Amino acid sequence: MCSSNDSAARSSRKVDNMAAEKQGDMNPISGTSVARLWLGAFAGFYRPSAEEIRRLDPVSKFLYSARSVILVISAQAAVIAGLLAAAERRFQGIHFALVLVGFVVAHMISNLSNDYFGYKRGHDTPDSPRMRYTVHPLASGVLDARILITGLAILAVIGAGVTGFFVVERGWPAVAFAAGGIALLLLYDAAPVPLKSIGLGEPAVFLVWGPLMVGGGYAMIAGQLSAGAFYASIPYGLGVMSILTGKHIDQMDFDAGRGTRTLPVLLGEEAARAFNVATVVLIYVVTAALIAIGQLTAFAALIVVAFPRAARAISVMSRPRPAAPPEGYVGWPLWYHRVCLAHNRAFGWIYILGLALGAAWPAVRISLWTWPG
Repeated sequence: MCSSNDSAARSSRKVDNMAAEKQGDMNPISGTSVARLWLGAFAGFYRPSAEEIRRLDPVSKFLYSARSVILVISAQAAVIAGLLAAAERRFQGIHFALVLVGFVVAHMISNLSNDYFGYKRGHDTPDSPRMRYTVHPLASGVLDARILITGLAILAVIGAGVTGFFVVERGWPAVAFAAGGIALLLLYDAAPVPLKSIGLGEPAVFLVWGPLMVGGGYAMIAGQLSAGAFYASIPYGLGVMSILTGKHIDQMDFDAGRGTRTLPVLLGEEAARAFNVATVVLIYVVTAALIAIGQLTAFAALIVVAFPRAARAISVMSRPRPAAPPEGYVGWPLWYHRVCLAHNRAFGWIYILGLALGAAWPAVRISLWTWPG
């Protein structure tokens, strides 16, 4: 059923779209080309307001509504899986491309479904952090429920097609990885008792972006399981977990008031910040250990280039959040989340560079002792 407010919102959006068409392929606000605008949805940090997004083209609206800026973590997981397969001379291009598409589509479904269920359950209220740091596709009127559900259905069809391909190609391992991923996606926020509400959302994210995506992605690309791929997934999974932990620290007061017992709510702010500092440190400790036991090539040591971002994240997380954002700050009330995202982006691409060099010269290894796999 559609309310009069929905009709008014659609009429307003129609007028805005007609104005945009007169601008050709340019963003009516800043004069940015549509192609550049689409790419911009994957960079920066949650920049446009609802008013800005309403005036954009349909693809841009959907990309910003899906929080595409965070989709880079799924793309990086796919690239890591592909490079690990290339190092073993088992890389298959079509399989890699479908893994990449599948991961990004699954992440978009997760973001949009989280917004849908959060809105329908009354969690995403005007005073909620989710409504403040970036546009909410439903509450803002940028997308109505029909368009959102249609978009989710299209993404689901794409995801099902990718899954079906791998079930035919790889058999039961594909079924197992797909089932695990879908289960965690639904259990995270759509279940009657969501994982994030009982302190298990953070470990679930580690499992998804670590072993499931990297280890499972390798298996789908290479056609076999690899203990080494699972080991190599640990640093990246920890990095993604640090992003979510930072976000949940930022919104822990709101979550606690709503009975959402995320891990930071259970630990308390100071302990949660210490936990996340330890998580960032562990990324580098685990990577060093994997180099030492010969699971990663010496090129993985390039992650030292990300040390300044790591030091910045640790410094910020070692202090309480300011009462108000600095002038010009984008994304408030997210504070720890933003610095962890900036670190993981840098770490992820540098880790990928090290893996790429390792795929080219796989013999450059340091084996201080032997580890199974």
